[in-house]
Amino acid sequence: MAGELAGAGLSLAAAACWGAADFNGGLGTKGENPFGVVVIAHGIGLLCMLASALAAGEGVPSHRALIFGAAAGVAGGLGLAALYRSLSVGKMGINAPVAAVLTAALPVVCSFQIEGWPTWIQLAGFAIALVSIWLIAMPAGEIGRPKGLGAAVLAGIGFSAFLVLSKQAAVEAVFWPLVIARMTSMSTMLLICVVARRPWVPARSALKFIAVAGVLDSVGNALFVAATRHGRLDVAAVLSSLYPATTVVLARLVLKERMSALQTTSMAAAIVAVPLIAAR
Repeated sequence: MAGELAGAGLSLAAAACWGAADFNGGLGTKGENPFGVVVIAHGIGLLCMLASALAAGEGVPSHRALIFGAAAGVAGGLGLAALYRSLSVGKMGINAPVAAVLTAALPVVCSFQIEGWPTWIQLAGFAIALVSIWLIAMPAGEIGRPKGLGAAVLAGIGFSAFLVLSKQAAVEAVFWPLVIARMTSMSTMLLICVVARRPWVPARSALKFIAVAGVLDSVGNALFVAATRHGRLDVAAVLSSLYPATTVVLARLVLKERMSALQTTSMAAAIVAVPLIAAR
């Protein structure tokens, strides 16, 4: 029980970090090449993870863990570039939750296959949380198809793959697989920029947002990996996928994006789902 509660707490902390990172990343990507933004953000994240690995005194894990970490890096990097593009051209309060629903879906299915079915109380919590995340994406008065929705869908697919692969990489260590993930994602995004022959170095005015996003995203990843070591993948995936609540609140406070009564109610329902998901 203590392990499940610890895992739930770490997952919620990861959600808070990811939501704040996405908000800053979305601001930093406006008018910029999203792949270049990820190069800078993940370069900063790489330094954070390397320093953490050395400070923690972790031993270098097996080749298997590092391979899973590299694969997670590619999936996560592509997902993050798609999300930043989505947040920069559309409403953060819509696109972030859409990506989150897809992010939670694949890890839940994989966890059912690998770790068995959770309790009925947890299943009820999953249902409430997933519906809440979806309803957060439906502010009143939106007309037509929201901008950036396709990129948000691609982001959700990339992030879901990242969560599943990170769980496999975290069997032996927390930080070194994330070091490899950051190296791989940064290299992949840089290669895309070079092949595309497009300017990718962000403007100086965007760097402060990108730097904050890089640090918070890396901290969130470390918290998520730690959460999967304390409990089930589906619990960690669903709770950490509540990150849009942070993005929506920040968009409301800073950008004055309207928050509907449905969004507010949905976030309250998501809070109710947390103890259900953490129950055993």
